[in-house]
Amino acid sequence: MRKIYSLLLIFMVFAAACRKSDPIIKEPGTEPPIVVPQTGLLTTSTDFPTAEETFTLTFDAAKGNAALQNTSADVYIYTGVITNKSTGAADWKYVKSASFSSPDPAARMTPIGNGKFQISLSPRSFYGVPLGEKILQLVMLFRTADGKIVGRNKDQSDLYLPIYEANQLGIRFKLPEFEPTFNPVPVISIQMIGEELSISAAASKAATLNLSLDGVGFASATNAKEINGKVKVNAAGRHELKLSGTDGTTTIERSFTFLLNGTVETAELPAGAKEGVVFINGGKSAILTLYAPFKQYVYAIGDFNDWQSGLPYFMKRTPDGNKWWVQIDNLQPGKEYAYQYLVDGKLRIADPYTEKVIDPQYDGAIPFLSYPSIMPYPMGKTSGILSVMQSSQTAYSWKYKNFKRPEKNDLVIYELHLRDFLKNANYNTLRDTLDYLAKLHVNAIELMPVNEFEGNSSWGYNPSFYFAPDKYYGTKVALQQFIDECHGRGIAVIMDMVLNHSFGQSPMVQLYFDEASGKPATNSPWFNATPTHPFNVGYDFNHESPATKSFVRNVLKFWMDTYQIDGFRFDLSKGFTQKNSGTTDAGVSAWSAYDPDRVAIWKDYNSFIKTNNPDNFYVILEHFAADAEEKELSEQGMMFWNNVNTSFNQATMGYQENSDFSRAFSGTHGFSRSENLVSYMESHDEERLMFKNLAYGNASGSYSVKNLATALKRQEMAAAFFFSVPGPKMLWQFGELGYEVSIEQNGRTGEKPIHWDYLGQAARFSLKTTYANLINYKTNNSIFKTGIPTYNLSGPAKYLKLTNTDNTVVVLGNFDVKEQILSVDFGQSGQWLEWPGGNTMSLSGNTYTKTLSPGEYHIYSRKPLYLR
Repeated sequence: MRKIYSLLLIFMVFAAACRKSDPIIKEPGTEPPIVVPQTGLLTTSTDFPTAEETFTLTFDAAKGNAALQNTSADVYIYTGVITNKSTGAADWKYVKSASFSSPDPAARMTPIGNGKFQISLSPRSFYGVPLGEKILQLVMLFRTADGKIVGRNKDQSDLYLPIYEANQLGIRFKLPEFEPTFNPVPVISIQMIGEELSISAAASKAATLNLSLDGVGFASATNAKEINGKVKVNAAGRHELKLSGTDGTTTIERSFTFLLNGTVETAELPAGAKEGVVFINGGKSAILTLYAPFKQYVYAIGDFNDWQSGLPYFMKRTPDGNKWWVQIDNLQPGKEYAYQYLVDGKLRIADPYTEKVIDPQYDGAIPFLSYPSIMPYPMGKTSGILSVMQSSQTAYSWKYKNFKRPEKNDLVIYELHLRDFLKNANYNTLRDTLDYLAKLHVNAIELMPVNEFEGNSSWGYNPSFYFAPDKYYGTKVALQQFIDECHGRGIAVIMDMVLNHSFGQSPMVQLYFDEASGKPATNSPWFNATPTHPFNVGYDFNHESPATKSFVRNVLKFWMDTYQIDGFRFDLSKGFTQKNSGTTDAGVSAWSAYDPDRVAIWKDYNSFIKTNNPDNFYVILEHFAADAEEKELSEQGMMFWNNVNTSFNQATMGYQENSDFSRAFSGTHGFSRSENLVSYMESHDEERLMFKNLAYGNASGSYSVKNLATALKRQEMAAAFFFSVPGPKMLWQFGELGYEVSIEQNGRTGEKPIHWDYLGQAARFSLKTTYANLINYKTNNSIFKTGIPTYNLSGPAKYLKLTNTDNTVVVLGNFDVKEQILSVDFGQSGQWLEWPGGNTMSLSGNTYTKTLSPGEYHIYSRKPLYLR
């Protein structure tokens, strides 16, 4: 073993407590405010702001997370107060806004140039806090009017500003500076023994002030409002720096501790260790491993050491310089421990491999029904998101271990978003809803992203942790139980996986982030500093990086093994490229062109998945690249989202232009097998068919698509064609009930009304029954898999014919708003069966000719169609 010698400072504000000598000015149950944070991110016109006085607050948008540093939009303060009636840091009182996306005009900040914004306020009147309720802190963040861009601390936490008692002694450090977190963190850096540390402090009134290091005074001032001093740190280990002040009546102390490191030890990972946590010694010990090349030192902090970064928790570095590890002993098996990594003395991050996070900002809004007994946050001991580890967990016992996944060509996928599908948006309630989905005859459910994302109310395409199910939807066991119950009903579960990008809450983003540019640093092992393609959101993964490839494989294997997932739908899979097409719409064509490097990336991931889970696992790409690229990947068994929303909606609205939906057929893509094209009329990303029918539908005379009953009937006709096209299909939640709320209501990704009440409307229930019958036909008759298609879908009256050795099926319909004559070569005369119902139709010759009313459709077959 070799050792790399480094002497570096880390710091933590473990002691912000006040010790007072009699007489003491103190109200029962309250503590004096913590020292004022002044980093330049948040500054005030007075050192000791009080509840009653007016002062100016300045926000520097280039600091903290720097999200607003280049904005030209109006900036608003979204703010409240922490009072003596608050239960903790998250219990904001008297919030100054009607809602997060509807700012209060009085909360608009005034730009003063150089990316800085100001507002003047007198706290008690500004917030409307009643007399007698003590304001302890202001809490805030800054955002654009729509709430889409938010300025916070570097660790994405909210900003806090202490409020002092008027006419009473208050003291605070001015140097070192402090981050404006709930528990302020000093910003200092000592890198070697003997280096001199400069300290400056202030008092709200004249007092005797003293500074000491480890109990030894080094500066004092009498009858003063300021004190300055310098002191050398001459030994490794933990040190305490203390400020005391007395005005003859009250004595106050402020202090913080810091640790001067010893040496970084180089050592190979112990046997069995891997990124994340591995338990040994019967769960009494854990080996924590973090991938973090280029970092100088790392500590493990958590419940196991009261969040103090002592030398026993100083992590070793592997010889290649890439990984850090430490063994934590004396753990209680089965107990949950919250923990973080403290990197280079400044950055606190959760474990990227954690299976559970504790989020002080959003956990309080998670219903107990969905996630009982969330771990309490260790307020006053750390900041930011926490990871959780627990040994000796009871492994889930799967009831349905031999689930046979539906064949790809039989797949009918129901895409759903829990938040907008069920009022109680959790897995337990969803499990209770499976009867509805089973009666609809769908055989797969695609869950929009369920791994931890930013906030609670989200589509989930802003991911931050890839191994942790988001607690808003329920527990780990509840998710496993839901999947198990799906398997018991013959229903596969497909997970929407977002690996094109991550968001700023991700510890992997935070580990390598360039504050000056507001982008990932160029030495990030995982992320591009600048996205390489259009439509990117968040921070763009580099899928040619070995670190990213390894991480992705670990993520995929985890969900396949731990949750028995049956497939992944990969969001924005076309973005898995390092070919730089730019980020504007002008680059879409180049981005979509055949990309051999992207093909190689996807073949590699697909091969890994098939090796780990070879039994008909579904790999579905939201790709929309050149047909030649998709064809090549489809020959490896990958499946592709196929958007036919526009053409079907043009048809249902009664317009001929762009109403040819023949791209629903795999042959038009050059595919050799229909099983690899997952077509859909609606998805989470598309405008709802019924909304456009009712808003923009065509009309002729008394026939109008804007009529609800008429529009629903036209949806039946569209579904008759859609489900008859060979190949897997996907429908978006409530499409079977004619959901008519626009995707843009409450913002594109905003919450939408849940309309189970539609089931009580006869016309909507009829549409749902038609969907169920059509899906039943599709999944139980080989003609819908093996039938050779002929069709004419270019005119207003359309038909589709499927023929195989066993049967012939003809679907025809008039999508016009006027009568149309349709002639179709059925290929055989004689008796034909009409579905649903099985009534007979006699055809004297091979050609069927009929005048169809607008919206009229029929399904005929030569032989019976089987149902289950």
